[in-house]
Amino acid sequence: MGILVQKFGGTSLADAEARERVIGHIIRERNNGYSLAVVVSAMGRKGAPYATDTLLEAGGGGLLPARERDMLMACGEIISAATLCSLLLERGIPAVALTGGAAGIRTDDHFGAARIKRIEPEHVTKHLNNGAVAIVCGFQGITDSGELTTLGRGGSDTSATALGAALQADMVDIYTDVDGILTADPRLVSEARQLSVVGYAEICNMARQGAKVIHPRAVEIAQQARIPIRVRSTFTEESGTLVTDKGEHDGSSLVKDRHVTGIAHVSGITQISVKAPNDAQDMQLHVFQTMARHHISVDFINVTPSGALYTVFDRDAQKAVELLEAAGFAPVAVPGCAKVSVIGGGMNGQPGVMARIVEALAEQGIPIMQSADSNTTIWVLVRESDMVNALRSLHAKFELHLSL
Repeated sequence: MGILVQKFGGTSLADAEARERVIGHIIRERNNGYSLAVVVSAMGRKGAPYATDTLLEAGGGGLLPARERDMLMACGEIISAATLCSLLLERGIPAVALTGGAAGIRTDDHFGAARIKRIEPEHVTKHLNNGAVAIVCGFQGITDSGELTTLGRGGSDTSATALGAALQADMVDIYTDVDGILTADPRLVSEARQLSVVGYAEICNMARQGAKVIHPRAVEIAQQARIPIRVRSTFTEESGTLVTDKGEHDGSSLVKDRHVTGIAHVSGITQISVKAPNDAQDMQLHVFQTMARHHISVDFINVTPSGALYTVFDRDAQKAVELLEAAGFAPVAVPGCAKVSVIGGGMNGQPGVMARIVEALAEQGIPIMQSADSNTTIWVLVRESDMVNALRSLHAKFELHLSL
């Protein structure tokens, strides 16, 4: 039998009705002949009794050292795995619950944001060969010295695709509370449409630029292992969005030939401009060393002989300005900005994409404060007050309402 990895997020396990949906997906795929490894997150979101943030608050996690905080945070996934295992056993379905460590997920010792070093899947494989559903705690692993670790943001998605790669699975299904990957945030763009197929690189870029359906770390692992991902809803039987490379899944060209795949956004950004004094030839070095020493993440960087232009998150802006002023510079900060990203594997080498972006925004009277590009993404910085109109005008200009 082929192996299928299913990952269920917190909303998929939040209550009894949702868990029944999860069991239905497991039973369906068992009936389709798959051996199943099921990766689970903690139940619910913040405020739910076993959600990770709730456990941290209840356990005084803010005061705990990183090692002990990981022990506390890992409890939510353990509760999910044990609960789901019990429900399957009640229905006569063989199942076993495994911590990340028991499933062979070996990590470094960077508590709170550990990286997977390797996976030793023999224990999971043994249970699959015996006909059991292997329920694995996502978001966690174990060091070579036996310390429990958590994987940080996107950890359960990463657990699922890494386990899929180690098991040489046919597919990794990521179940969530949406029907798939959309061309834009439907809360802001009413004409956003679900994508039937999207490439690894495109969805990685969409995730990095604000789309939150799947974490880019997870996609990168799947891409390296050539394992397709489906992003699906727990609450329907729809097939969702297939993430794969063009033509790889069945020899046909599955990914549509479109210049732009989707529009993403990140808000809460401050633009900082620093001009170089005449006698400060190494000004740029001092500016970015200062940001690095104080762990301030910088983005949207433009460096010229006359100065530096970059962005930070609004939450870091005041500290960044104070540090620059203390170093003798006169920074100009513009808070309340947003980065809007136009993403598509088909734009590389295609004339006119930037012209259409400028046209779409000019038609709405939206000034572009800054821009940058890569092979698959063009970024523009706009005022946050203009962000929604920018998203809608770009979505319409590239006719993404026609993307299915």
